[in-house]
Amino acid sequence: MDRAQIPLNALRAFEAAARHLSFTRAAVELCVSQGAVSQQVAALEARLGTPLFRRLPRGLALTDEGQALFPVMADTLDRVGDLLERIAAGHPRDVLSLGVVGTFASGWLLERLPDFTRACPQVDLRLSTNNNRVDIAGEGLDMAIRFGGGAWHGTHAIRILDAPLTPLCTPEIAQRLSDPAMLGRETLLRSYRSDEWPTWFAQAGTPCPALRGPMFDSSVPMVDAARHGLGVALAPAVMFTGDLRAGRLVAPFATRIDAGSYWLTRLQSRTDTPAMVCFRTWLLNTVGEGGPIDRNMAQSFAPPCATPASAGATSS
Repeated sequence: MDRAQIPLNALRAFEAAARHLSFTRAAVELCVSQGAVSQQVAALEARLGTPLFRRLPRGLALTDEGQALFPVMADTLDRVGDLLERIAAGHPRDVLSLGVVGTFASGWLLERLPDFTRACPQVDLRLSTNNNRVDIAGEGLDMAIRFGGGAWHGTHAIRILDAPLTPLCTPEIAQRLSDPAMLGRETLLRSYRSDEWPTWFAQAGTPCPALRGPMFDSSVPMVDAARHGLGVALAPAVMFTGDLRAGRLVAPFATRIDAGSYWLTRLQSRTDTPAMVCFRTWLLNTVGEGGPIDRNMAQSFAPPCATPASAGATSS
């Protein structure tokens, strides 16, 4: 739709009505009549050729089209309002809305944010963490860091870091693990990706035991459980370097599997802002500086007593 044809007043009325799920409460907020809000929304629906609300006996419900439009409008109005406040205060700044998978946020990004602030002092970062389920458009994000193979429909992706999986456990548990077969005596902590442990055992040349351990929706709580001695986690060692360097965790075997990489993504239709360019440049430069350490992470923190699996193993 041409910008000159975008019905701003109608969109503002829609956003308020969608937030309150009420034309009456939206009218109070906008200081207009209930009829005016209803007419604006009806005109918007007529222009789009589809209903945005289901009119119920007691209130409103969003249709699928309304649910798609609402978060974009809410985020847009919030960002415009924030920018106007900063301009009025004499401190205009660039805002970057970034979605980040929780493991990458806690294991890599957060400790480096002070450096980003120094490199890009004009950027206000808005960070939203997730378990790798992200809707860039629906959540109003500029960019997202996610884990996988790099193929997401309508998305431009830049690979930033490989994160092979390897067993992680406490030093006490590692003392009992002279070879991969002995993992069958331990509790194997699992993620929602059910094929990871079987794939790792196949790579190690050892039959996979029955998997009965707890299941987690993220590597962060799973490795927390391993740190407390609950069992052995199969996780990306590069995301837990602090625990490995401190000796709270060790990687008892050199065998690792490639389950995916971390990618910096944005919608293909999205035009870069100065904040997006600044963050991407900083991120790629910073990742490049840490590459050699990342590639050797599992081997660097194997305990002296552990023996790497030899059959089909991929040395880290």
